[in-house]
Amino acid sequence: MNENEWLADRFEADRPRLRAVAYRVLGSMAEADDAVQEAWLRVIRSDASEVENMSGWLTTIVARVSLNMLQSRKSRREDLVDAPDTDHAQHREAESADPEQEAMLAESVGAAMFLILDTLTPAERLAFVLHDMFAVPFEEIAPIVD
Repeated sequence: MNENEWLADRFEADRPRLRAVAYRVLGSMAEADDAVQEAWLRVIRSDASEVENMSGWLTTIVARVSLNMLQSRKSRREDLVDAPDTDHAQHREAESADPEQEAMLAESVGAAMFLILDTLTPAERLAFVLHDMFAVPFEEIAPIVD
């Protein structure tokens, strides 16, 4: 197996996590897929032979690509097409354990999370997602967001 095949296998193994990072930063599955693809293009053009922590390196690349996309979106004032619709979110009654009610609650929490993330600057949003959702220490996040 040559280095490119090994790198492709490693990237594919980390793809679900990388996609999750990009989605949580960008709030759009289509943009998350674009960010992961852009990260792959950057990875294959780089020298990965000196990388000690491949998962961390790949996460850093996806995070930076996502941050760039988020900053670009902010400057162009784009709206997400697949963002949750907060107007139709319903609240769960405290005593209900109905699966449908649980799904509605999860949807409304997700919508609220995107509303909160939308108020943050791109660097703050990335730091929040990496730290609170993926338990990445702030010491590792600081170099990513400069």
